[in-house]
Amino acid sequence: MTATTQDHDDQAYDDLAYNVFAKACPSRGTLEHVTGRWGGLTLGALYEGSLRFNELRRRVDGVSEKMLSQTLHALERDGLVHREAQPTNPPRVDYELTPLGRRVAERLLALIHCVEDAMDDVLAARARYDETRGAL
Repeated sequence: MTATTQDHDDQAYDDLAYNVFAKACPSRGTLEHVTGRWGGLTLGALYEGSLRFNELRRRVDGVSEKMLSQTLHALERDGLVHREAQPTNPPRVDYELTPLGRRVAERLLALIHCVEDAMDDVLAARARYDETRGAL
């Protein structure tokens, strides 16, 4: 890459309204919410449709009640998840993706499927690595 090309690329990043690579950019927090272990799995699970809290907790195997609650709050604040509380006895709360949440979840699911499809290769690479460098 020439200096001129690099300068052009740097300028393109500088012209972005939001730049996740900039430390102070608010998009960085949202990216963390979306790509964190529980955020990504929660968005993926909700892509299938509206779920109640305990249904979602069962679907996202291994998440604690506290972590799921924190994750849902963060995703709701970012506009990715809609929480609907119905005034019934006992109260019923449903969670579903917003249109923005669906767009993000579609892309996450593509990544999830890519990783799942590549797991034979990943496991083989891990075995090779461990053989040459010693298991951790």
